[in-house]
Amino acid sequence: MISLAVNETIARAVEVLRENDHGDYTIPTKGLYPFQWNWDSCLTALGLAHYDEARAWTEIETLFAHQWPDGVVPHIVFHVLNDSYFPGPEIWRTNRPTATSGITQPAVAGFAVRRLFDRAKDKELAAERARALLPKIDAWHRWFYENRDPRGEGLVAIIHPWESGRDNSIDWDDAFERVPTEGVEAYTRRDTLHADPAHRPTKAQYDRYLWLLQHFRALGWDNAKLHDASPFQIVDPGFNAILIRSAADLADLAETLGEMEIAKANRARAEKGLLAMERLWSDAHGQYLCLDRVIGKLVDSASVGGILPVFSAIPKPRIAAIAATIERIAGKARYIVPSHDLDDPRFDAKRYWRGPVWLVVNYMIADGLAASGHTQVAQRITRSSVDLIAESGFAEYYDPLSGEPLGGGRFTWTAAMVIEFLKSER
Repeated sequence: MISLAVNETIARAVEVLRENDHGDYTIPTKGLYPFQWNWDSCLTALGLAHYDEARAWTEIETLFAHQWPDGVVPHIVFHVLNDSYFPGPEIWRTNRPTATSGITQPAVAGFAVRRLFDRAKDKELAAERARALLPKIDAWHRWFYENRDPRGEGLVAIIHPWESGRDNSIDWDDAFERVPTEGVEAYTRRDTLHADPAHRPTKAQYDRYLWLLQHFRALGWDNAKLHDASPFQIVDPGFNAILIRSAADLADLAETLGEMEIAKANRARAEKGLLAMERLWSDAHGQYLCLDRVIGKLVDSASVGGILPVFSAIPKPRIAAIAATIERIAGKARYIVPSHDLDDPRFDAKRYWRGPVWLVVNYMIADGLAASGHTQVAQRITRSSVDLIAESGFAEYYDPLSGEPLGGGRFTWTAAMVIEFLKSER
């Protein structure tokens, strides 16, 4: 049962969205993340749409207004000057009209735009706004397969941990050891001024984040070169599943709007990606694993990235196996879905992406499970998510054992996901 009055909780969530709203874009939270983040905005738009449809479309349009000519959509848009975040535009030096970062994030926009369109009360407005976004999202999808799948295998690689959205996941540890730290410019972190350092990535990890940034910057942010030049090339099943789902949803939406070439291209991408995902499956873990493309081996690390593929149309036996894995995890964690397997000695209940629960990930997992008929597990994830809000408020992430709120507070996409969860419960 939902532990708080639904209307009261939704009203509190809307307050969080409004206070982080900068007019035509939202920030994740004050202080810690003062700019526009890519997949944050796309998922936040779903929450915005429940009380202001036009504003929800604007959120995504603002993000895509800063798409690069080659099609990539950067993971941060630095709309204003603010020195509370590091690394800022003076470190990235991407030389864009409005400063941006030089890497990307999970391509959830196709899913978000299709969902906004399907739920729209004003269908005429939705058709107009969606039709304008279709070619931009299609260009981003094309960019991925041209620049991050150089051998045409059907799966794309991330070349920096920040691209995954799961910044310091245990999945990256072994591959990250290949990234040097020599020559990293002196820097002062800002994140540890706003959140407990024990909950954030380590200094050693940050050194490697910065080495990759400097390496790519030295190559002029030329996306034709960056994949092969990176010592970190990871095929993340969760990242690919989000891209596959977005391609499939974009194809459906494009067909509805009569854009058949876009529909055909994205249908082909989704179908090829789903077939290629099979090489990432692990019977032993009952989920997918990452592939380290540099050495051609699966990474023995059972994270939420390998559970996320239920968000896409993977085979039914795979979904059933992952649902069973979640049920197993639920027997060990008070709240689900933790970002890493609790049986792994590297599991850390409080450190960023190495164990904590994130509602945005829960939302995508529950969405995929519900669509495939695993409603009981999906509802269990939803109840767990709403219970976390009742106990700990709108935090960035949560300890799966205690429910303790961690990271930033009054977090935008957490609030947006709560609205989505509660609206779907009605």
